[in-house]
Order: sequence, then structure tokens, then C-alpha cells
Amino acid sequence: MPSIRSVCVYCASSERTSVIYHDAASRLGRHLAGEGLAVVYGGGRSGSMGRVAGAALAAGGQVTGVMPRFMTDLEWCHTSLTKLHIVDDMHQRKRLMLDLADAVVALPGGCGTLEELFEVISWKRLGLFLGPIVIVNVNGFYEPCLELLERTITEGFMDTKHGIMWSVVTEPEEVAAAIRCAVPWPTEARSFAVLR
Repeated sequence: MPSIRSVCVYCASSERTSVIYHDAASRLGRHLAGEGLAVVYGGGRSGSMGRVAGAALAAGGQVTGVMPRFMTDLEWCHTSLTKLHIVDDMHQRKRLMLDLADAVVALPGGCGTLEELFEVISWKRLGLFLGPIVIVNVNGFYEPCLELLERTITEGFMDTKHGIMWSVVTEPEEVAAAIRCAVPWPTEARSFAVLR
């Protein structure tokens, strides 16, 4: 597997969630920085997003944000990032975040986080993104999602081979090891993306 230098983190901007999730986000930021992995994320300063970025920066890490212009106009962006990319829309944001990253990590989040996670799994299935995808199942948050993904396989919507596209950990400190242990995903994966 090619060297992993940067990790795209999908997470939430909500301040209303349990401290469990904010704490996990801070721990992940510190962990990635401690492992020498740069963070790429959505650029926000609130919720888990702000905690990931703040903790990584405080630990000496590099953090790149990617934010649509309308969000910066609303002053949602983190102001102390290593680098901030301003893009035109959400589609450009998601594309650039993946272009800048070698791996993806999903913390618990709302519809935006879930959309990003399912999109990157779809892209990996089609051979458009080949890096590791790690789901951090804090507080059992992702159990219904993981059950649904498993059902897509058992019901024949995906092949059993697709089940290795992602890995699951329960603690943020397990992420780097999960990335290193991820099964390589070949570009020829698209040859079995359509099931017959």
C-alpha cells in the first residue's frame, strides 16, 4: 500500500451532541497528529469538526480545511488552520477533500457525514478512491449503519468482496493501526462493481 500521509476526517459540526463524541474527536485529532498524519476536513470550527482540528493543531499537526464559499460568508470556518481552501459548492468540497487525502476516517455525525461516508464507499467500489476507510464506532453509533451495509451484501446488492472496503474501530487511538492494516483495494475492483 502506498504511504499514508494525510487523512480525510468526516465528522459533525453540531454542538448539541454528547461530550462523548466531542471527546472522541479531540482524541482523534491528537492521535493523527501524534502519528504524523495530516488532517483534511470540512474546515468548520464547531462541534466535532472544531475539536478534531483544534486538538491536531495543538499537538503540532497539520490541518487543511475545505469549505464552500457560502459557509465562509456565514463565518463558520476555523480561523487557525494550516491551510484553508475556499470552493464554490459542496460537490467541489467533497472532491477536493478526497483529492488531498490518502485515507478516510468517519466519526459519528449527521446526514452530511453519512452522505460523505456512503459516497466514498461507492467511489471505492468503483475504483475511484483506493485508500483505507475507517469507521470509528464511538458509543455504538454506527451499529445500525454497519448492519445495513452487511445487509446490502447478504441481499445481493454488493458482493462479499466489498465487505473489506472499510474497517471498524471503537476507539480513536486505533485508527492509525487500522489504516496500516487495511487490505489494499485494486483499481480493477470496478470489474466486479456491477453484479451479474
